[in-house]
Amino acid sequence: MNKDYINILKKGGVGVLPTDTIYGLVGRAELKETVKRIYNIKSRNEKKSLIILISNIKDLKKFGVEVSEKAKIFLEKFWPGKVSVILPFNSNKFRFLNETENTLAFRFPDKEVLIEIIKKTGPLVAPSANPEGLPPAKNINEAKKYFGDKIDFYVDSGELVSQPSTLVKINGDYIEVVRQGIVRID
Repeated sequence: MNKDYINILKKGGVGVLPTDTIYGLVGRAELKETVKRIYNIKSRNEKKSLIILISNIKDLKKFGVEVSEKAKIFLEKFWPGKVSVILPFNSNKFRFLNETENTLAFRFPDKEVLIEIIKKTGPLVAPSANPEGLPPAKNINEAKKYFGDKIDFYVDSGELVSQPSTLVKINGDYIEVVRQGIVRID
């Protein structure tokens, strides 16, 4: 594991890393300026929230997220894994992560090296590595064409081709599949 990019992320830097699905444009979720920078780099609509990668279910509490018993059972079944979950949150401290709704999207990835990075840096926002409206980068050369020197580092893991994560919304005991992705949920 390269300590340079760990330190860059800790200090608020932005880079492209392989996630458990596709390449992500990553930065620390707890740093407002870093999150704003990612929105700017991607030319992303700020009304669309970003998925936050966490290293364990306990990380949800950092963001003011409480989950019901039914939701915990669901999370324990699908996490770690390729399922992103939209959950209600109640934290003015992290309002910059979603200014239009009281929800945040999280994924506990199923990739040990990524979990180790998150343990060292803290939770990471990780939208796909592409400008808004363009296809996600499948390799580092595509990511470099998209972002050039606008970001601080690239981590090459060869060609990554995958469906996106499955996206589920949980509100209390109500569970809704918003987007079928790589993991099939009925």
